[in-house]
Amino acid sequence: MKNILQAFAFLMLLCASSVIAQDKPKRVAKTNVSIVGDAFYINGEPTFKGRNYNGKKIEGLLPNSRMVQGIFDDLNPETRSNWVYPDTKTWDADRNTKEFIAAMPSWKAHGLLAFTINLQGGSPYGYSKAQPWYNSAIDSTGTLRPEYMQRLRKILVKADELGMVCILGIFYFGQDERVANEEAVKKAVRQTVNWLHRGNYKNVLIEINNECTPNGYQHEILQPKRVHELISLVKNMKDENGHHYPVTTSFVGKQRPSEKVLAASDFILCHGNGQGHPDSLRAMYDSYRALPGYKPMPIVNNEDDHFNFDKADNNLLASVDKYVSWGYFDYRKKDEPFETGFQSMPASWKIDTERKRGFFDLLKKITGGF
Repeated sequence: MKNILQAFAFLMLLCASSVIAQDKPKRVAKTNVSIVGDAFYINGEPTFKGRNYNGKKIEGLLPNSRMVQGIFDDLNPETRSNWVYPDTKTWDADRNTKEFIAAMPSWKAHGLLAFTINLQGGSPYGYSKAQPWYNSAIDSTGTLRPEYMQRLRKILVKADELGMVCILGIFYFGQDERVANEEAVKKAVRQTVNWLHRGNYKNVLIEINNECTPNGYQHEILQPKRVHELISLVKNMKDENGHHYPVTTSFVGKQRPSEKVLAASDFILCHGNGQGHPDSLRAMYDSYRALPGYKPMPIVNNEDDHFNFDKADNNLLASVDKYVSWGYFDYRKKDEPFETGFQSMPASWKIDTERKRGFFDLLKKITGGF
């Protein structure tokens, strides 16, 4: 009889636990990003409301920085030692994310409202041809790796607390081939969106893949002719309140989105890496707005490795001129010290070099900071 009562009590405890789990309320989102016309809004108001700089409108812009390695790891034991910290001589993925989070308040204080993270990272050297490292929150079947998503969760929660937005990339060329096939690609997209909905993260914009070049991706559905299918997939995945994540894909250089991509996208992502002169960048933005099928939507340059922040003109100021949100892309060049850049691994996430200070100081002048 005692055993029966113990079993019954255990069963009731399981049932109670199940009810508690089912009834657990969603995390309350503090930061809700949305798009109205060609402007970004946070919590129902345009960003930098009423702000102008040198006669140019700042209201509605989303200044950002490429911080794609916030959840970086390397699952290849042969290359993992390439990313050791100079002080400990070991690589530590959790330390990387912890230091990322610790630096976020200082970025926000200077006016940075958004950062890009990619589930498959980016080149830890800045630019690379071969990519022997294995950095992917997505396994070969399209399933999300819990340890990566736990690190991402911590970053999104902190961003939500600070009023910041994450431009979340899903795929990166050189790593996408680690996903087995098209069905696994679609599964990864669905799992990512479902994970975001479950966490009630409203401070997220989605970038399907970084630089959707014709020859960069192994899977056809990640190439320019078909990537609109994945954009539409995300838009059709709504939560119980009808919310869908604003979504697009990014382009590079002279490449332009097709009418199908424009029709499916909520905003435009472009890269300014190939535009060394500010006037070339201005012309690039004009060409986007002249595309067939263009409709009023924000244009975001979320990767640009041109600086000259102390000059009278530069790519950041050119973007302000053309009402485009600009993204700082900094990596460690040959013989530069550990502190340099935000993409090279291991990274120092602090504002601790002349180049970083140049960007953040100018950004604070433009935005007024927080």
